[in-house]
Amino acid sequence: MAYPRAVIARSPALAWFVTVPLGLTAVIVAFYLQPTLDLLVDNWVMIAIYFALFVAADATRLRVEVRRQAFTLTLVEIPLLLAFFYLPAPMVPLVRLAAAVCAQVVSWRRGQSAIKSWFNVAAQFASTSLAALIVAGNQPLVADQLETWLILGLSVAANFVVTMVSVTLVIGLVQGWMSGADLARTVTPSLAVTTVNITVGLVILLVLQQNPWGVVLLASLLIFFVIAYRSYSQFMRQHHTLQELYDLTASVRDTRHEATLYDQILHGTRRMLSSEHATLWLPETGRHPEVLLTSKAETAGLLDLPGTPDLIRRRVFAGGRTVAVGAHLGDELRADLRAAGVKDAIAVPLTSGQVTIGCLEVAGRLGDTASFQPEDVRLLETVAAHVAVAVENARLVDRLRFDAYHDALTGLPNRRRLLQALEESVRVRAPGEVVAVLLFDVDGLRDVNDSLGHAAGDTLLAEVSRRLRGLAPAAALVGRVGGDEFAVTLRMENAEAALVLAARLREELRVPMEFGTLTLDVDTAVGVVVHPDHGSDPAALLQRADVAARAAELLPSAVQSFHPSLESRSVRRLGLANDLRRAIDNDELEIYFQPQVSLGDRHLVGVECLARWEHPTHGAVAPQDFVAVAEHTGQLSRLTEAVLREGLRRCKQWVDAGRPLNVAVNLSSRTLVDAAFPDRVAALIREFGVPPERVTFEIAEDGVVGAPDRPLPTLRRLHDIGVRLSVDDFGTGYSSLSQLRRLPVQEVKIDRTFVQGMATDAGDLAIVRAVVDLARHFGLTVVAEGVESELTLDLLREIGCDTGQGFLFSRPLPYERLEAWLRQQTEAAPSTSGEVRRLRAVP
Repeated sequence: MAYPRAVIARSPALAWFVTVPLGLTAVIVAFYLQPTLDLLVDNWVMIAIYFALFVAADATRLRVEVRRQAFTLTLVEIPLLLAFFYLPAPMVPLVRLAAAVCAQVVSWRRGQSAIKSWFNVAAQFASTSLAALIVAGNQPLVADQLETWLILGLSVAANFVVTMVSVTLVIGLVQGWMSGADLARTVTPSLAVTTVNITVGLVILLVLQQNPWGVVLLASLLIFFVIAYRSYSQFMRQHHTLQELYDLTASVRDTRHEATLYDQILHGTRRMLSSEHATLWLPETGRHPEVLLTSKAETAGLLDLPGTPDLIRRRVFAGGRTVAVGAHLGDELRADLRAAGVKDAIAVPLTSGQVTIGCLEVAGRLGDTASFQPEDVRLLETVAAHVAVAVENARLVDRLRFDAYHDALTGLPNRRRLLQALEESVRVRAPGEVVAVLLFDVDGLRDVNDSLGHAAGDTLLAEVSRRLRGLAPAAALVGRVGGDEFAVTLRMENAEAALVLAARLREELRVPMEFGTLTLDVDTAVGVVVHPDHGSDPAALLQRADVAARAAELLPSAVQSFHPSLESRSVRRLGLANDLRRAIDNDELEIYFQPQVSLGDRHLVGVECLARWEHPTHGAVAPQDFVAVAEHTGQLSRLTEAVLREGLRRCKQWVDAGRPLNVAVNLSSRTLVDAAFPDRVAALIREFGVPPERVTFEIAEDGVVGAPDRPLPTLRRLHDIGVRLSVDDFGTGYSSLSQLRRLPVQEVKIDRTFVQGMATDAGDLAIVRAVVDLARHFGLTVVAEGVESELTLDLLREIGCDTGQGFLFSRPLPYERLEAWLRQQTEAAPSTSGEVRRLRAVP
């Protein structure tokens, strides 16, 4: 019975602790028995015969696995019993020692460790020597006497007991002492085989005493038994292997978690092929990290250390083919295995289609002389085919699970995952803590998409996510909850700490971002909510954080904590969206007109058309509110067309009345990326029969100068129609008049903040003067907004400004009041194009 190889190789000190006493005991007993040279000479023929029988018995092994250990049972008890009868007792231990040395040399050459070989030699020598003492003390032996049978049986049994005790002792010292049940399961098969061998040996002895030729019949019967047993053992092993293969594939099929899958694969594969190690290697691919796990005999869990040199796995992965090394497989890498203390190994590739995704490997066949066979290679390749499918399925499930809870663009947790995390945080919140949600709304994303394309917008979002992930505290969960919204949730001391963190993160996010030669400031508005102050439901917390972020857009700090009044404002704005749609459909919007006056001769040259809305419930709605609602609900183009239609209708009336006036209509930067807008403008101009030069479109400076390439096609098509184009609020952006040379514009409007301050602020006066001078140089008309005093009017006229607009002349007026204003404040003046109205006096 052989000892488990892995244990002794792992613990040489303890192995020597048992081996040395066994060897000393054997030497002492053999010396006590006093073998002599005369005994050797007189019995050399029988000694040679029994030496051969011992070698043959050692080579005939029956392998049994008990308690995760591999034990080898032999027929050595039969020749041992006969040797004790036919040979002098002192010679039997020496013959057994010689046969054991030969057998262990063969095992050592096959990869068995030296300490293991020494242990087996010492154990066999000691057990045989102690058995020889029993025989030597009970001479003479008579074959047909019961006493002789008992002495021979007792000596062979003593040999078994000494061997079993030595093996059990080593197992107890190295691995831990066996329980009674485990010891019984280990001893019972060996004891049964030993008893049968003793019986067979006594039968052979009796047959030899009756007729020496009877041994031929017994030998034939014994050979037949061995052959039959081996065939039966091979059949049972195949059946057992098929059952294990079925069990392994079933467990792999039913396993959904990747970590559990690896455990099932490796432990099952190692048991199926009776190996010391089973290793799975999956190189790093994409977001999947490298996997290198090993199941090792006598170890319950998985190790992250391989059982063989890395060279074998690399060769399998690079070539996509199986590598098998062993006594019956190949010697190409056997030296590398020996250096690692492994006698044989099989490594097969894991493939998905035509791609190799990893490697499955077994190493170190359990047993002294056992080694992997070619059929084991085919078995492992079959297992690998199932494992490859299982790994790919597990990764697919993991990828689907990841995609279900993460944003595809940024890789951050999505709204669903954030809601789960919030629910868990709310449930396990410690006393005195708050669960804070900081929602960051990225400003200007739509402008970036419209101006630079959606790829640039995606780059901006990815950069914001990267920065936010790096800046947020380690305990925080950062996620993307919407198109341009990111959330940070974590436990904090109080709401004030959450506001401080929100302000700090917003400020650190504002580092400019490079887009080729263009630099953009990353600005955000932050809404802050905390549990329990602002609610317990995760969805409600996110919704209220969004409300607070919308309100933060109007604050200089751009950070707003939630309070109930914000929610009522948000609900009001949501209601306005439906009402605005209905108001546009029913022509309930009223268009006001603000006069524009030529400063040189005070002639009325045109009006700016401005929308006003009197809500039946809320009263007058501020233009910035319903324009924002229209912008966020996709109604801005309909609102613009409603204003343009009314302006063209009035312009047609004034032309028909012989007192033509120009009309100006504001355009949003989003309208400039609508390819169909110029066609609608042309259709409306044809419908009303208004000369296109009577129409001016005013576009905010940042809408045409910040990223001029996107709006250029629309601007050029409008210019081709014949309408005039004006840059509104000039001076508030980051452009210069030289940039405007690229655009087909005919006019600039100086922002009211500079015009209103030019009478008292030398800096504003200098700015207005510079704009007028450069505009004249480039052939552009200049309109000044916010003219509210005679002093301002005189200064503008002095520096050569063309047109003025402001409360000095008139506030925005509905059509009927504008007509009354025209009759009272202006007088007719002859003109080649018709009647022109000139201001009588400035009120």
